[in-house]
Amino acid sequence: MAIFKGAGVAIVTPMKENYDVNYDKLEELINFQIDNGTDAIIIAGTTGESSTLSMEEHREVIKAAVKFVNGRVPVVAGTGSNATKTAIQLTKEAEEDGADAALIVTPYYNKATQTGLIKHYSMIADETKLPIILYNVPGRTGCNLLPETVAELVKTKSNIVGLKEATGNMAQASKTMSLCDGKLEMYSGEDGLVVPLLSIGGIGVISVISNIAPKETHEMVTSFLNGDIEKARALQLKSLPVVDALFSEVNPIPVKKALNLMGMEVGSLRPPLCDMGEANAKVLEKAMKEYGLI
Repeated sequence: MAIFKGAGVAIVTPMKENYDVNYDKLEELINFQIDNGTDAIIIAGTTGESSTLSMEEHREVIKAAVKFVNGRVPVVAGTGSNATKTAIQLTKEAEEDGADAALIVTPYYNKATQTGLIKHYSMIADETKLPIILYNVPGRTGCNLLPETVAELVKTKSNIVGLKEATGNMAQASKTMSLCDGKLEMYSGEDGLVVPLLSIGGIGVISVISNIAPKETHEMVTSFLNGDIEKARALQLKSLPVVDALFSEVNPIPVKKALNLMGMEVGSLRPPLCDMGEANAKVLEKAMKEYGLI
């Protein structure tokens, strides 16, 4: 049984003016997402600024999300690290605190070999009963999880069940699906390639644009899964100008700007990330207006 099918939101971590986590706002955002059809909450991932959260904050943010969701949809906790020991600790804590699954990014900076990646993920899988979604985003990590490696992991570790595919390489994604013999739950990690990923057997998206357009993103995926390909295609194409603007600067800079433009008041970003540049912000605002978000 899949962890979720449909649109999961890679939710932002709202901050106060002093950079503390704003838990009241996080609860508000989670309710907004669920009320608008989002199928899963992905907490403490890239979009959630996990790299600037302390270990203690990381655990508290996940614990808070589980509490606020209160069983309405699955909570997928980002528990990756470039240190295997740290990833194991974060994953075990997420399990203890009630998360439904773990999203584990490839080790960044280290540039592990494929043998090292198999060892890394196998060691984590052996220490938890949580279902694990692998996260491959070489543009950020400098590390590419190859199709053969994904296939080895899903066939040898029963709790490694999914992949967030964010390479932007459809040929690689297709080969991965082929080698996994139906054992892999693939989620798009690229908001501009959701429908193409669904067409090769994907079951959903872990989405940035869902932060600001949860209803539309959910509708796009469910339309495809229910056989209305034309509606899904139209929604995908309509979203592209907003998607482009949301990635005109490094994520999550633009999506926090977008939420603030919508009056959601999610605060700023923790350094070294900074506010969005004026020119790109104007493009984002224009795209959001044309989409009907503001």
